[in-house]
Amino acid sequence: MQTVVVPIFLLIACAVALCLGLLVLGRLFAPRRPSRVKRMPYESGMDPIHDTRRRFDVQYHLLAIAFLVFDVELLFLYPWAVVARPATSPAAEPLPVGIDAAVSAGIVPSRGLVFAGVMVFIALVALGFVYDWRKGIFRWR
Repeated sequence: MQTVVVPIFLLIACAVALCLGLLVLGRLFAPRRPSRVKRMPYESGMDPIHDTRRRFDVQYHLLAIAFLVFDVELLFLYPWAVVARPATSPAAEPLPVGIDAAVSAGIVPSRGLVFAGVMVFIALVALGFVYDWRKGIFRWR
């Protein structure tokens, strides 16, 4: 049991030491030139120097939502990409993972159906991208 946890604790200790070391080095060598403009708050893509009741441009928020949509798309595509390629061991003996093993076990439908489902998903996300482009979300004013 002790030989199993030693590498884990060693990895955690190295990670903590690296983080603390980078924080200390950053504090020691980072340039400090504070100014009035740098201390001014900045939020939602606008400088807060006008009346608080004026209307906000939603462009900043629309761009943030578009980023989240495409980020979530990658989260859905990653597991499919991992499973889509069958893994093999160094001895060239197939491991019981991947889409082939799942199809033979009856867990998922055939490769063609899974691929078609992923292509429909990508097409819908591409349609959302075209919609965002036509609405001018990616044009910074």
